[in-house]
Amino acid sequence: MGELVRKQLYIYRTQDALLKRRAKELGISEAELVRRAISEQMMMYAPLKGTDAKGWENEKAFITQWMAMGPVKGGRTWKREELHER
Repeated sequence: MGELVRKQLYIYRTQDALLKRRAKELGISEAELVRRAISEQMMMYAPLKGTDAKGWENEKAFITQWMAMGPVKGGRTWKREELHER
């Protein structure tokens, strides 16, 4: 993955205990567990590579168009409570 860089950080005692326990369960170092957690976090919130921005704009325009038409005529024929009974 590349060259390692030393970092120092402070965590809560409860986090330390969780980190130690999970690292032991997985059979990896605490540092490796922290590296994995950082990688997962970055992937979760990083923009998707190769996404089609124009496609999303088209979808947004489609939804906006449907919203502009207003509620469906005749209204709903069901109640929210009925959905839970199904």
